[in-house]
Amino acid sequence: MDRDHIMQFFAYGHLPPPMAEVSRPFAELAERIESTLPRNPERTVALRKLLEAKDAAVRAFIAKTEKGEV
Repeated sequence: MDRDHIMQFFAYGHLPPPMAEVSRPFAELAERIESTLPRNPERTVALRKLLEAKDAAVRAFIAKTEKGEV
């Protein structure tokens, strides 16, 4: 089976462990979506929106607080 191009962006093995723990559930769900749903535009939208959510979660993890603390 050919992988969706977007799947590369769910990789988390290169991340530091705490950040990888934030990313891993998104990668696992992306794998499930790719393996269980037929390839069509709606699956692509689902993966794209999941990637957006993953990116936001990672940014939330690394963002400084309003007081400038990490």
